[in-house]
Amino acid sequence: MPTPHLATLTIRPLTVQDVSLCADLSEDRGWPREDHKWGLLLSAGAGYGIDAPDGDGLAASCVVTSYGHSADGPALTAIGMVLVAARYARQGLGRRLMTQICEQLAPAPITLHATPNGQPLYEQLGFEATGRAEMLVGRFTPHPADSAASSAVSVRPAIAADLPAILHLDREVFGEDRTHMLTRLPSFADLFLVAEDTHGALIGYTAAWPNMDTHVVGPLIARDAATAQALVATLGTRSDRPLRTDIDVRHTALISWLKDHGLGSVAFNAVMTHGIPELPGDWTRRFAPLTVAAG
Repeated sequence: MPTPHLATLTIRPLTVQDVSLCADLSEDRGWPREDHKWGLLLSAGAGYGIDAPDGDGLAASCVVTSYGHSADGPALTAIGMVLVAARYARQGLGRRLMTQICEQLAPAPITLHATPNGQPLYEQLGFEATGRAEMLVGRFTPHPADSAASSAVSVRPAIAADLPAILHLDREVFGEDRTHMLTRLPSFADLFLVAEDTHGALIGYTAAWPNMDTHVVGPLIARDAATAQALVATLGTRSDRPLRTDIDVRHTALISWLKDHGLGSVAFNAVMTHGIPELPGDWTRRFAPLTVAAG
């Protein structure tokens, strides 16, 4: 249970005006500041925070991103950026914030990516581990054979006219509508690419967005591993930064290929759900999320 003085603190909405406070909280816990990502999450989703009682920034935060519609509200919600300032850690503040948010979201299904440290709390709140993602980071090293292997796939920069096809493919693969996130990609990402087959049909897309000194690859939606490889290879050769991505561990061929091309394993996170046995959509074509904080 939270200590008495923490149990009375108000949970308030966070807005884009709070980006700096949120980034300060990330830094306090040893995470990158990630101002750019915070801006996206707070504009496309709903942030919640608790002001520190000592008046120094935020004591806790989280962000909720909702997708689709059902009779009871969103068809799917994702929780991310669950942080508690170091000086208030292990005093029940994270549990209180998560409990209230989950009660507020009910009965909507919820998903989140959990670190090993956070997973026990989420399990106590009724979440179950239904998947796993491997974080890989490194400077992409192209191989001479890459161009020949991807000859059946054409990769080019996305243009405005591609948006309807991208949204259609994404809804099919992700399982719910996330137009409000994807329409922000052109201004959020540094690189935004689509893949087409030999007949000109769109069979995949991806983006690389700036996060501190890396480019995060996500979303990564592709017909198959070869298409995913073609998309990442093009990103890698056009990016001037190391790449970072979180790949569903079931995509073993892509993970092996990424490791052969300079990326190394950094961490594993559990993909957890509450209220549904597994994520909707088609995991065989869903290789990486836009960000683990938004599902």
